[in-house]
Parts: sequence; structure tokens; C-alpha cells
Amino acid sequence: MEARRITVLSAGLGVPSSSRLLADQLAASAERQLRDAGFSVSVDVVELRDLAVDIANNFVTGYAAPRLAEVIASLEASDGIIAVSPVFSASYSGLFKSFIDVLDPKSLEGKAVLLGATGGTDRHQMVLDYAMRPLFSYLRTRMTATAVFAGPQDWGTTDDGDSSLAERIDRAAGEFSRLLEGPQPGRKPAPMESLPFEQLLAGISGNG
Repeated sequence: MEARRITVLSAGLGVPSSSRLLADQLAASAERQLRDAGFSVSVDVVELRDLAVDIANNFVTGYAAPRLAEVIASLEASDGIIAVSPVFSASYSGLFKSFIDVLDPKSLEGKAVLLGATGGTDRHQMVLDYAMRPLFSYLRTRMTATAVFAGPQDWGTTDDGDSSLAERIDRAAGEFSRLLEGPQPGRKPAPMESLPFEQLLAGISGNG
């Protein structure tokens, strides 16, 4: 069974966080649809709030602390990314942008990306198209046509007019899943296996 690895980035600051709630629902829908398509799926969830100090120190020292370095390596090794940020001052959060800034700009090239955002009013939903899409376009990722914004009215209610949050989540996750079903141009090659010295020596002797 072919495998797909998804990393979920949640930039929510509160506990509980509406950004984390949206991220979890997007990931659950994508995982379900990929499994239905015959893939095995692993999902890693990263709460950027827990890395805030390490991210700040990275700017000062130029080096990632072990925990941050592990997250970056995991992100680079993933096939797809679900990125969700709360909206502050008509844009993504400073924490979200700071994390993106510590990445190698080429490290996400070709990866499938599903974007989400949360905010206190529907007027903030344009942040997806005017802030987050340009950022991930600069990083040369492959984004879904549908991104998901969730406001206060979306939680615990169903809409009579526009499609419900659950429907939007399933539609976006379906597009994300289809991006992950084909060849993955953003997948890093597996690291070369390091063999024990005795095995290398035996191989050289055998060839000689």
C-alpha cells in the first residue's frame, strides 16, 4: 500500500484554539478520503505556539534548537501540508510567518498544500487569497483551488444559504487528497543508508 505523509501546521494561540479545531477537521477529512483511495496515511500535527521561543531564538542565533530542527525535518519529509492560521491585522499571524521565515525557501517546493484561516468576522476571509496564497506561491507549492475560512458563525451551526463548514472542509480536503494521489514532486529522496564499516570493508574485499 502506497503511503502519504501529511504535516499539519496550526498557528492558533489559545487553548482550545479554533485554528487547531479547523486544522484537525481538515486533516481528518483528507485522511479519510486518502484511505478510501487506497493509501496509508500518517499525520503529524505541529502546534507552532509550542515552538515560539525556539523560533525567536533561531532568528538571533541562526541555528534551530533540536525540537525546532526536528519539526522542520519532518515538514520537509512530508508529502502534503495543511496550514491554518488565525487572522491578525488582516493577515496571517506573526508566529505563522516567523516559522515560515526560518525554513529554507526551497524546502517546500512542489508540496501539496491546503490552506485554512480563522477569524472573528467573515470580512477576514480574503486573507486566504491576498496573504496566504501569495506566500505559498512564492514557496512554489501546489495549492488546492479551495481554501477554508471559519468564523464564529461556523462552529456548532449549519448554514441555510452558503455551504456549511463541513461541506467546505470535505471539498477542500478532496482537492488536497487528489493532489496527493499522483506523483509527488515535493517528496525528498530517502537518505542514503549508512552501512557499518565492517560491512563496507567486506564489500570492498569481495569485489577485489
